[in-house]
Amino acid sequence: MNSNRSLLLMGLLLVSFLIFTQWQQDFDPEIQAQRQAQAQQQVVTQGTDVPTSSSSAISGINQQATSGKTITVESDVLRLTIDTLGGDVVDSDLLKFDAELNSNIPFELLKNNGQIQYIAQSGLVGKNGIDTPAGRAEYSVSGDSFKLADGQDEISVPLVLEKDGVTYTKIFTLKRGSYDIAVNYDINNATTETVEVQPYGQLKHTLIENSGNFAMPTYTGGAYSSSEVNYKKYGFDEMEKSNLSVDTKAGWVAILQHYFVSAWIPNQDQDNSLYTRTANGAGTIGYRGPLMQIAPNSEATITSHLWTGPKDQAAMAEAANNFDLTVDYGWAWFIAKPLFWLLTNIQKLVVNWGLAIICVTIVVKSILYPLTKAQYTSMAKMRMLQPRIQEMRERFGDDRQRMSQEMMKLYKEEKVNPMGGCLPILLQMPIFIALYWTFMEAVELRHAPFFGWIQDLSAQDPYYILPVLMGASMFLLQKMSPTPVADPTQQKVMTFMPVVFTVFFLWFPSGLVLYWLTSNLITITQQWLIYRGLEKKGLHSRVKK
Repeated sequence: MNSNRSLLLMGLLLVSFLIFTQWQQDFDPEIQAQRQAQAQQQVVTQGTDVPTSSSSAISGINQQATSGKTITVESDVLRLTIDTLGGDVVDSDLLKFDAELNSNIPFELLKNNGQIQYIAQSGLVGKNGIDTPAGRAEYSVSGDSFKLADGQDEISVPLVLEKDGVTYTKIFTLKRGSYDIAVNYDINNATTETVEVQPYGQLKHTLIENSGNFAMPTYTGGAYSSSEVNYKKYGFDEMEKSNLSVDTKAGWVAILQHYFVSAWIPNQDQDNSLYTRTANGAGTIGYRGPLMQIAPNSEATITSHLWTGPKDQAAMAEAANNFDLTVDYGWAWFIAKPLFWLLTNIQKLVVNWGLAIICVTIVVKSILYPLTKAQYTSMAKMRMLQPRIQEMRERFGDDRQRMSQEMMKLYKEEKVNPMGGCLPILLQMPIFIALYWTFMEAVELRHAPFFGWIQDLSAQDPYYILPVLMGASMFLLQKMSPTPVADPTQQKVMTFMPVVFTVFFLWFPSGLVLYWLTSNLITITQQWLIYRGLEKKGLHSRVKK
């Protein structure tokens, strides 16, 4: 298989991949349109949306928007805004991440700003529950603002409610450098009756469409993990079609968006029920824990964790089983994970993420070099055999069977594999797709600079310089092709292939374009060295004989 046809195959594979990605994004246009209309018409309210204690039913009543006062709790990486009505987290600012490049304004993950509602709710339902569809618990707190002090490893803020002789204390604990927040309930039953409560935690998000473009589609929606399913997305369209209802040991629920995630992680030693619901233009995904009984004159603690932060794979793996799978590499995960590991370890040495990408490209091309050499050797031999193949065509005319037999005989005599150029191409495309999803999902590359005009390797080149250079390198590689295409149609297709690729790459993350450009330059060098070595060995004269 000659180089031009290999490039054509690569192009078709890439186009197919892009079409498939776009099809996924627009899978159900009708639902998407409904969601958009709901999002535009809705008036965002906090409401109650409290689940019942039933294991099989979920209900909620949206009342007129009410709220208590808000307090702020701040660590070195995270600032939370908590509503004392229900103790809900209504805002989370990620202090180490800018909203926009060099904006110096923290990225806001959880929010409730009148356009988008994205909040983390939790509470207690049941016989003695303090949260009901009729109203939420109103906590008291000792201050309005709490901040982690220098030299302090963690900060805990208690919200207190006394009701019918029972003291409920909801405690938020933030640790230095962590986005994993402990949300615990201490319940002191000073009565002579047994108290029954059931914990829940849920994430509520305005129903919206997935964002991004055809080259960089991004997912915003739900996800969960259970004892039966390690990780599964459950999008807003699925929530609208049917409510999730899963009983599981351990598990977690989450809302994902590009580079960031919020999740409720209940006690992993208990049985939980996972659920979703939609109402008033918002989707909710949550968990309901088991019924807890607190004996008279005794105390009990109910534990859970809220994650609101970046998709930090190492930290998420420690927070809960399979939580790191929210960094979704798709079907190419088995390639993407080692590539990401290699990329991060090289970056620790070279510091610059762009240099790390170049180094990874060199490593990948070095590993594939034996196959690349076999590919170009096979292509060179095929080129040298073209006169003899043309002679066979003239000799045997329309006798295709005889022609095929003679060609196979010739390939066998000269030890030429006509498909020898396919394997490197087929291996390179999965690596390309794996790197594509790595750059799409790795928050470490967000706002990571290379040099000069490239200040964000996760975004497209603002001046399109790298895509143009990539297209030029592809054109040069095509011109170095050992076997010209005789068919006029194929010639036109191959002539425009670098242009088509350049247009596609205009919207790709600049880190991915940098990889492809570097790969092309290395391939050009390898091809030149391989052909020069073959000429020194006199391959041309041997084949002609």
